[in-house]
Amino acid sequence: MDIRKPNDVEIEKIIALSPQAIFEGTLGETEPTIEKAKQLVKSLLKKGCYYLISTENNVITGWILLGGSKDQFSDKKLGFIYELFVIEECRGKGISKQLISTGIEQLKQEGYSEIRLSVFDGNQAIKIYENLGFKNRTISMSISL
Repeated sequence: MDIRKPNDVEIEKIIALSPQAIFEGTLGETEPTIEKAKQLVKSLLKKGCYYLISTENNVITGWILLGGSKDQFSDKKLGFIYELFVIEECRGKGISKQLISTGIEQLKQEGYSEIRLSVFDGNQAIKIYENLGFKNRTISMSISL
């Protein structure tokens, strides 16, 4: 497995799959159009965020979207994992763990002393995040009306 930054053609492939990544990441609560997914991703890329992809025989098996953010209360700069996705037929091979570990190392090298992410309650990735040392920091709650 190779983990690296993608080229422009690979970024377009990732963006084409972003609606599926968002749908699965939100546990089916959000089903964005390709246009909405492009809008979300391109705004992050313009902000300086970037992808790391995992490949096997030059085929994308997964990706992580990384970048900087700020704590809304303290304005502290921190690293952020915006998206993590592994192609369905490639799951169960440790790709997520390797992408996250590489992402953590990359953000650490960029000088961030803390990395955050948001994840829907019930998402299977929570176990991976916890095993890598992430802890609950905030809980977002909602009520349907």
